[in-house]
Amino acid sequence: MGKTFGSARHKALIAKLIEAREQAGMTQTELATRLGEYQSFVARLESGQRRIDVVELIELAEVLGFDPKAMVGAIQATSDNP
Repeated sequence: MGKTFGSARHKALIAKLIEAREQAGMTQTELATRLGEYQSFVARLESGQRRIDVVELIELAEVLGFDPKAMVGAIQATSDNP
């Protein structure tokens, strides 16, 4: 297993999370409030500075209204090979 920060899959996850937040019509601050976190938490997720664990992904899905299994499937289809 190689490093995940900066990988194609990590970048795809971030892009999909940003897209889901924007489609939900939320700002980073609004999302953070709904999660019980600070805005900087969401900023670190969206900038790729912080990993997202499975439980956090499920919570994000609940707040933003997306299917976490579908998102994981879409990210899994992303290749990290050149």
